[in-house]
Formats: sequence, C-alpha cells, structure tokens
Amino acid sequence: MPELKILNNKEIKEICKFVEKQWGAKLKLDYGFLRNSKDRIFVVSKDISRIDTSKLRINSAGMYFCEIDKYGIRLSIEGSQIVGKSSTKNIVELNDEETIKWFKGGDLEKECKDCKGFVILKNKTDFLGDGKYSNGKILNYVSKTRRISISS
Repeated sequence: MPELKILNNKEIKEICKFVEKQWGAKLKLDYGFLRNSKDRIFVVSKDISRIDTSKLRINSAGMYFCEIDKYGIRLSIEGSQIVGKSSTKNIVELNDEETIKWFKGGDLEKECKDCKGFVILKNKTDFLGDGKYSNGKILNYVSKTRRISISS
C-alpha cells in the first residue's frame, strides 16, 4: 500500500469547501494534492501524476499544506500564507509582542469577536500559521522544530 495517495478532484473540492467554510477563502489552486497515512495534505506540481509511485514508500512530497482531524482542517504556516491572502473571516491580527510570543511556542490570551475553531494569525502583511481559538485563548500548534528562541 502506498504511503501517499493522490487525491482526486472530488477530494480536492472537499478540502477547498472546508477552507471556504472556515476562512471564507475561495481557492483556485493549480496543484496536485497528496494525503499521507496521518491525514496530512501536501501540495505538489500536477506533474506528479507522471511518476509511478506504486513501488515507492514515500511519507511526504511537496509542501505540507494542512492536516485534517476531528476538529477540522489545520493549516501549516505555508498553508496559512496561501489561504490567508483571500480569507475573509477567522483572521486574528497580532502585534509584534504577541508574534514573538507565538513563535516562541506560547499560547495567546486574545479576544476575537466572531472567531470560531482554527484561526489564521497575521502580523502586518505576514501570515504566521494558525491556532485553535476557544474562550479567549489561541492554542499554539507551531512544532518545536519551527519555534524560535529570542533573547530579550
């Protein structure tokens, strides 16, 4: 059984529908989409279809875009940069201090009127990833390998 599954158009449309429901972004992406056994979604050039992957054991290819779990769709940092440009809801603007705390791995105490579920975090023109918003708190999902250490 292959580690990665190439998603068909119906499955891609379902992901785009999740994104539109959560962030109001209408995506028109010209990528191929792959799903691994951990429900992580990767975007790749559509030329991937020219390669016979049936005899390969590949865990990931291309750019990690999102993960789908029981709570919904959680974007990667790069996924938030793709989706964030056209998002119309569930976006939280952070100041510089909050941004530093976020990239250090801290959760944020922040009220967000009308926010629900996963929110995209933004500082000025930069999209920083997403976190789960609940009761005035944004839970941090930045992996330890992507966190930064800043001496203050």
